[in-house]
Amino acid sequence: MELIKYTHSCVRLEKDGRVLVLDPGVFSGAEELARALDGAHHVLITHEHPDHLDAEALQAHLRAHPETVVHAPPAVSAGLREALGERCAVHDAGAGQVLELDGFTVRTFGGQHALIHPLIRTVDNVGYLVDDTVYHPGDSFVVPHDVTAPVLLAPLHAPWSRMAEVIDFVVSARPRRVFPVHDALLSDNGLGVVEKQVSAFAATYGVAYRRLVPGERVTL
Repeated sequence: MELIKYTHSCVRLEKDGRVLVLDPGVFSGAEELARALDGAHHVLITHEHPDHLDAEALQAHLRAHPETVVHAPPAVSAGLREALGERCAVHDAGAGQVLELDGFTVRTFGGQHALIHPLIRTVDNVGYLVDDTVYHPGDSFVVPHDVTAPVLLAPLHAPWSRMAEVIDFVVSARPRRVFPVHDALLSDNGLGVVEKQVSAFAATYGVAYRRLVPGERVTL
């Protein structure tokens, strides 16, 4: 399986001619999202926030490619069905499911977005573990139970997190490799500060930390 990282939290997985895309958000821009979604057989959305879901871009893709199958929390899937009608293949996703997606086996975890502020409504958030190999938590620090994912996509920076929580998440999940996501809000200076600490703690626990630039491909 190969992983291609795009801006912020968008990731593309390719295996045996099949393509699965996670969280095509607005920070990627139109051209990058077109590359990420090109030939996608399945799209997984963790939650409704625009940095994880460019609704207009995804709707345009689904109109042109109605065979693409989407799994998303009910609030997202309902909006897609309302916009596109019955011709789209959109399914509700929640925690505790096992999805068999044409060669990809996906397990779901969590269910709720991390708390930003008590006065800001908490939305549904689903973490996806693909082939017991790659875990994308969306906007949460929920650690999968009963399994250790070799590859963790760790949200590096967010309005809802502290660096200490990122470090604890990486340590608790105990992957072999970490690739950061959710990093588009950091300046170069901020990125350097956070990565220095997260990578150092990861190394202490035998975890290899590596940042991928948008468009970079890695074999898992």
